[in-house]
Amino acid sequence: MNTSDRVGKGPRPFRVYNAASLGTAIRYFRKAEGLSQGELAERVGMSRYYLTALENGKETEHLQRILAVLRELGLRITLDRADW
Repeated sequence: MNTSDRVGKGPRPFRVYNAASLGTAIRYFRKAEGLSQGELAERVGMSRYYLTALENGKETEHLQRILAVLRELGLRITLDRADW
């Protein structure tokens, strides 16, 4: 992970530009919660295989479409801990 992809202090937000940066963020926050891939996958109702693919930056068709819309609008996603 490139340090320029992180902003703030402490558990800092991740800037998501592509599938790889999203995967890095998911892995970081999963590990920060002390969860295995299997545990997280079970909690959210997806296969561990799919979660592994996301963490490894695989671009699914849905993710490609979302990222294309964001790029076209000149936007990026920033992931941070929810305060709710």
